[in-house]
Amino acid sequence: MLHEASLELPGVARAAVRSRLFRLAAPALLLMAITPLWASDYVLGVLTLSYYFGVFAMGWDLLFGYAGEVNFGPTFLIGIGAYTAGMLNGYAGVPPWLGVVVGAIAAVIGGGLLALPALRLRGPYFGLVTLVAVLLLQKLIIVFAGVTGGEIGLTVPSVLAVDAGTNYYYALAFLALSGTVLTALSRSPIGLILQATAQDPIEAQALGFNVTKHKLVAFVMSAFFSGLAGALLVFYLGTVSSGSVVDIGIDVQIIVAAVLGGRRTIVGAVAGAVFLFAAAEYLRPIGELSHFIVAAMALAVLLFFPDGFIGRLLHPRARP
Repeated sequence: MLHEASLELPGVARAAVRSRLFRLAAPALLLMAITPLWASDYVLGVLTLSYYFGVFAMGWDLLFGYAGEVNFGPTFLIGIGAYTAGMLNGYAGVPPWLGVVVGAIAAVIGGGLLALPALRLRGPYFGLVTLVAVLLLQKLIIVFAGVTGGEIGLTVPSVLAVDAGTNYYYALAFLALSGTVLTALSRSPIGLILQATAQDPIEAQALGFNVTKHKLVAFVMSAFFSGLAGALLVFYLGTVSSGSVVDIGIDVQIIVAAVLGGRRTIVGAVAGAVFLFAAAEYLRPIGELSHFIVAAMALAVLLFFPDGFIGRLLHPRARP
């Protein structure tokens, strides 16, 4: 039954997963913390970008992995946060920290306005709505090019830091905080209810759970961290454009990163993002062929290890 198998995992199994997660996360964070001691500025730059994308993917995994809703347009939320922060800084001189906060709030408001009607749809229609939202945002950016910078983008006068090491630690701290909050949420009663509603929303509703409300909570949390990460990314790059934060290609990259890391793992999305960025940079000298090879490797992992990198380690006896 749904309420027996989904809402309450056995205590021993949950403790085992938490123990494996800690054994994986602790040494990984230690390694990430000491990376600037030996890595070049170029390597730190690649990792910094991958950490921000890791947060994007973690937010996506909360919505898909736990709520069961496929968001084909995560850059809609990212773009709202990024452009809000960038334009506030560029036109009003708002300091970066305030721009980041307002950008996250704007993403939550925009995400909520999109989710309220969209979450009432069944089947693939929710995913289609989120995809169309990205296309509409792209068009708005072009139409109002005088304000947004259009395809060229908008340069912001402020940046988080000039030093690569400092930018790296900003991204790492944000990644660790986001991962902690999202993981805690996924293992809370809300997370268990989301898993139940994803498996059988009709039975979950019959048990008295407000399915739409809980999915809205997941969407809002995903929007908050996506908008926050998008705004921080703007002040790291020093510019905001549709090609860097609102693009279907970026949507695909985020989704693939989350699935590669492992569905319902949250932190696994970080491993997927680092893998994609590292592989792309390592193979960059061979030109366009690198995109084919990275895509082929990602496809192979998805076919032969559907649980993902971290999912396989957390659930070693799980079968596809």
